[in-house]
Amino acid sequence: MANNTSKAETQDKTAKNVAEYHRQLKPGTPEFDMKKDFIKDEITGKVKRYFGKTIAKAGDMEVYRAAALTIRDEIMEKWVSYQEKCERKPQKELYYLSFEFLMGRAMGNNLMNIMETEVYKSALKELGFSLENIEEVETDAGLGNGGLGRLAACFLDSLTNLDLPAFGCGIRYEYGLFKQKIVDGYQIEMPDPWLQSGNVWDIARPEDTKEVHFNGRIIEKWEDGHMKFEHVDYNTVIAEPYDMPITGFDTDTVNTLRLWKACSPEIMNMTEFNRGDYAKANENKDLAEVISKVLYPEDNHYEGKLLRLKQQYFFVSATIQWIISKHKQKNLSMFDIPEYVQIHINDTHPTIAIPELMRLLMDEEGMSWDDAWSIVGRTFAYTNHTILCEALEKWPMDMVDSLLPRLGQIIHEIDRRQRIALNERFPGDTGKIEYMAVISRGQVSMANLCLTACHSVNGVAALHTEILKKETFKDYYSIYPYKFKNMTNGVTFRRWLYKANPELSSLICEAIGDGWVKDYTQLENLLPFADDKAFRDKFAKIKLNNKEKLAKYILDHNGITVDPASLFDVQIKRLHEYKRQLLKAFHIIYRYKSITETPENANKMPETFIFAAKAAPGYHMAKLIIKFINNIAKVVNNDPRTKDILKVVFIENYSVSIAEKIVAAANLSEQISTASKEASGTGNMKLMLNGALTIGTMDGANVEIREQVGDDNIFIFGMQSDEVLGLYSTNRSPSPELYATNMGIKSIVDTLIDGTFSGDEHNLFYDIYRSLVQGNNGSFADPYLLLPDFESYVHTCQQANSLYKDNQDEWNRKAVINTAKAGFFSSDRTIESYNKEIWHLR
Repeated sequence: MANNTSKAETQDKTAKNVAEYHRQLKPGTPEFDMKKDFIKDEITGKVKRYFGKTIAKAGDMEVYRAAALTIRDEIMEKWVSYQEKCERKPQKELYYLSFEFLMGRAMGNNLMNIMETEVYKSALKELGFSLENIEEVETDAGLGNGGLGRLAACFLDSLTNLDLPAFGCGIRYEYGLFKQKIVDGYQIEMPDPWLQSGNVWDIARPEDTKEVHFNGRIIEKWEDGHMKFEHVDYNTVIAEPYDMPITGFDTDTVNTLRLWKACSPEIMNMTEFNRGDYAKANENKDLAEVISKVLYPEDNHYEGKLLRLKQQYFFVSATIQWIISKHKQKNLSMFDIPEYVQIHINDTHPTIAIPELMRLLMDEEGMSWDDAWSIVGRTFAYTNHTILCEALEKWPMDMVDSLLPRLGQIIHEIDRRQRIALNERFPGDTGKIEYMAVISRGQVSMANLCLTACHSVNGVAALHTEILKKETFKDYYSIYPYKFKNMTNGVTFRRWLYKANPELSSLICEAIGDGWVKDYTQLENLLPFADDKAFRDKFAKIKLNNKEKLAKYILDHNGITVDPASLFDVQIKRLHEYKRQLLKAFHIIYRYKSITETPENANKMPETFIFAAKAAPGYHMAKLIIKFINNIAKVVNNDPRTKDILKVVFIENYSVSIAEKIVAAANLSEQISTASKEASGTGNMKLMLNGALTIGTMDGANVEIREQVGDDNIFIFGMQSDEVLGLYSTNRSPSPELYATNMGIKSIVDTLIDGTFSGDEHNLFYDIYRSLVQGNNGSFADPYLLLPDFESYVHTCQQANSLYKDNQDEWNRKAVINTAKAGFFSSDRTIESYNKEIWHLR
């Protein structure tokens, strides 16, 4: 015992020494100068050895790679040490399965975490380069799309910051979702080949390569008194793993993001090649490698659905095989898996992991159904991210049976057993049983499979979780109330304030110290400074500096001149009808019409409306809304009556690195989804953290933001979630009548069809118009209730506008309060809750 204590004390002392060393890396100290000279030598040497150039002739790309490799070398030392530490004493580990990880750029984030940003900045400057320019060389990793993937990235950061052992697991997509170009106002999807120059930050792990099998058939036979299942005539895809280190801020813990690349076991069919059939010679290779080719292949056709299902099975099968092989290497019993392994399903995409673990435990490890099911039930947990029915994945059962024949058998058996249990609970209620069944009407419900199998089911905001319990999954909640938990989302302060907004971070550190970077609870110590006029003025000056930087970016990339002194009104998020970018567009039209039609009464305070969003390639209505916003911008920005008052900007190719620029500059954060539709939101948290005031509905985490900041420091409008759900239950939309009787609303909606923003293309936006006032094919008109919320929204926008116009000092006071009260929305707090209530990692 004494020796163990001594070793622990030694490790603790070493960690403190490392932290102290980094704190000594301040300009002007001997440690700083020694480290700077070492970095210069490393970068210069790598440029010479890897690119055959002197530093004088090197370009930004060569210097980026040399600097990144130098940083990586340092991280590798910590990574190996941490892995050895974990191997010495096996402990419970988390495997976080997610279809996307929106990581952003790695170089600046890693420099921040190892606390060497300043020394690298100085070293590069002496070599004739700017760290800021070098960071811009790095391409954002094309591994995610929106909030789901960014949340996963924040969670990995916080797990590492809290020294909890974890692995992120996903697909190493060769191409991201797409590179968005705006051409004549339309979204054009271009390939996003983010890996074309390689990825400095990942390491191939060929020793962990796995086989994944598709199609074929199952042979059943009795052996030793048991039924055996043999998968034959299958197609093989090789899963090659690549690991990315996940660093934590000022910690020796380095976790891992494991990403799988799909490869063919057959490089080329030489027989076909020698016959001259070159396309067929590579056919099998292409069919295998397409699995990890593109994030979110379009699935509005059978082949796209099939590819999505292949992707999901590919990465979870490889991951589950790897988990089991790791467990065996520790000489642990298979029955101990729940004590050492926690698998978390991030949304429904990885759900196929449940029957896959059943398959491996029964078919490969010889377990009985009951034993395997017991292990599965204690190993898996599930986070739901939506109440939208279309987002709760379902797969045609015949597709599953054909592509994954053994898993099809297992899912059928799960369904059979669950139906027996449901019939005992709800005898004779065939409608309810059919609704709750794992397989219904020829489709397997991935959400119902999670609800059946997982030991924990959580929502991501208080309101969202209540809707899951009372509406979406109320029948499952009646059976398994103990499974349901709320875990309000959070964002990492390291990326979204400390790195994205260094001037504001420095000001906060001057005021309350730097402990808040590691301990989110300390951010509230900033609250008294909201009443400090000198602090508010500094806070406002930093916001203006960030707005000037964003204005320059907009001028360089959009060719639009915006006034940094204007109110920056920001809506940045995935383009979806329920997020109601169209409602913001209608408010802009309202402002435009008031200035051009009644200039004597109009509010002429300058506003800059900033949008950034991608629409799914097959989402016609969302892409049409992008065109509508850009057409509004074209008219408003060029009308001599409004061009110095209103500016509308659509920033193309929204990404993490672009978001970092926008959140630091925003004054007003648009969180205006239809109440009851947004599970949580995380953009609302990033913007709040950087001192933007929220305008929003009582939806998602807006509810909790309001609780934190108080009614006076947020702008709330619109219907409550129970009102919205009540309207839906009547199946009668109020919007057609509102359109017919409210002339103000009618004048706004009619701009969709009267040529104001469509020029000669009079029917261009007719589909949007019809969906609002008639409904499509008899459906509920205006399903996201823009028109019923419109007047409340305009009134609330006017309140925000008036405050900014008449009392900017009071606006700044509220902004400081928002930053100070953002501590609750740290992903560190979220992960602490997950760990306490679900994972139980040490």
